[in-house]
Amino acid sequence: MRESGGGSQEYSRGTTLLLASAAFRPMSDPGKPTGLPRRALLSVSRKDGVDVFARGLVERGFEIVASGGTARFLQGCGIAVLEVSEVTGHPEMLDGRVKTLHPRIHGGILARRARADDLASLRELGIEPIDVVAVNFYPFEETVARGAEEDEVRENIDIGGPCLVRAAAKNWPDVAVVVDPADYAEVLAALDGPEPGAGLALRRRLAATAFAATAAYDRAVAASFTDSGTDEAFPERVSVEFERVAALRYGENPHQAAALYRDPGARAGIPGARQLHGKELSYNNILDLDAAVRLVADLANARDQDQAAAAIIKHSNPAGAAVARTLAEAYVAARATDPVSAFGGIVALSREVDLATAKEMASTFLEAIAAPTFHPDAFARLRRKKNLRLIEMKDLRGFAPGGRYFARVAGGLLVQDWDRGDDESGYRVATQREPSAEEWEGLRFVWQAAKHVKSNAIVVGRGSALVGVGAGQMSRLDSCRLAVEKAQSSLQGAVAASDAFFPFADGLEALADAGITAVIQPGGSVRDQEVIDAANERGLAMVLTGARPFRH
Repeated sequence: MRESGGGSQEYSRGTTLLLASAAFRPMSDPGKPTGLPRRALLSVSRKDGVDVFARGLVERGFEIVASGGTARFLQGCGIAVLEVSEVTGHPEMLDGRVKTLHPRIHGGILARRARADDLASLRELGIEPIDVVAVNFYPFEETVARGAEEDEVRENIDIGGPCLVRAAAKNWPDVAVVVDPADYAEVLAALDGPEPGAGLALRRRLAATAFAATAAYDRAVAASFTDSGTDEAFPERVSVEFERVAALRYGENPHQAAALYRDPGARAGIPGARQLHGKELSYNNILDLDAAVRLVADLANARDQDQAAAAIIKHSNPAGAAVARTLAEAYVAARATDPVSAFGGIVALSREVDLATAKEMASTFLEAIAAPTFHPDAFARLRRKKNLRLIEMKDLRGFAPGGRYFARVAGGLLVQDWDRGDDESGYRVATQREPSAEEWEGLRFVWQAAKHVKSNAIVVGRGSALVGVGAGQMSRLDSCRLAVEKAQSSLQGAVAASDAFFPFADGLEALADAGITAVIQPGGSVRDQEVIDAANERGLAMVLTGARPFRH
């Protein structure tokens, strides 16, 4: 291992390999053949494949130098190793924090092979050039993600690894840099090829990748200070780092290119889910799956674990949502919200899909289904539809989006906190009539759902199921009329949520005319009293939350 604590860690985001060009001529042993790099420094947290790589280097005439656990691992594999301390002439110190920060290491990496004065300095100081370096960074992001204590997090800030990588990448005209263990085989093959030192073009490309790796690591460390509250909430500069999961067939439209990236620190979400069956996911599928998963997570986590939640999404808006005792009941109730729009929809479910639910879903054409797991019988039933995408995701209990929400605008970026809901302690009944217990159940449900509907949003429901949704209208009155029109049954006794205040009483009156008896909304209009008076005249109960779940 290298400088930093936590030297026993056995994981890393990637491996960095550094190869000198064949322009170097070894000086400490004139009898060695020229034209090949001769010394390799290996210091890895993740050991997979490093033994095969080390043997390949030995077969090509390399001497292996290794530190700490890497040396012990390779020795255990029967590979001859020279310890770092034998090269530096100095023992490791500060409980392993200082190992490779030494001129005999960095001088060997940074020496320019075309500079006679650099080579003369090495000869004068007796420094052997280091021609290959394999490095893993300490698992800083993973340590933060699992909620480790501050001391452990700090000891997983790697120092020596990024220094080795940056030194070798700086010397890319003589050194090739590869930041991925999957490239071990390619590097060995390139050394056998006709171009010296694996080829100049390859060295340049890999150097760029290596600098990106150290930059990503530094960004993760810097972000941890902001996330821990030791820095301002929104710093002067924002840097984000995501890992590519897949290149997509196209973007929102066929003429747009697109790819899917994953937040390395995220614990759940569609980018980290596993597709079990069906066609490749499209850009729009992923957007709708994300909307479905976040809605189902909110519904499920606000209720007892013996209740199941289901959501159907169409064009990023809920076409149906419900909570019930069984998953099949929840799905059937969600589909009943708008059976026409459910056709070709995206479904998310809060628990394992059983056969009864699978049969119900199989009766409707769906694009994709996301759930924590699929019972084998349910999976067998659903996979009969060869194009239906089946997505296995992490359990939604406790799920909440991490970090902050980003939205691109021309020339910039909007950054905000995720909407994680409001506190019911701030609610107040503004009308003469209090909601009944049944109405309260419905109001809480539609208020949660309204957060996931694009504004202007009017959500109508009964109990723990949606009945009608008015979304994305320029007029709130139009959204009220649309929600009523979309309802598949009588709205007598139903309840409604508005994601922002009613600017006039007309929207409320349209809902009351349709049979709605209770409404929940943020309040805050200069005409609030007119709206409250209209609710009292109609005998409605109205709750003002003081918070707005507006989704633009």
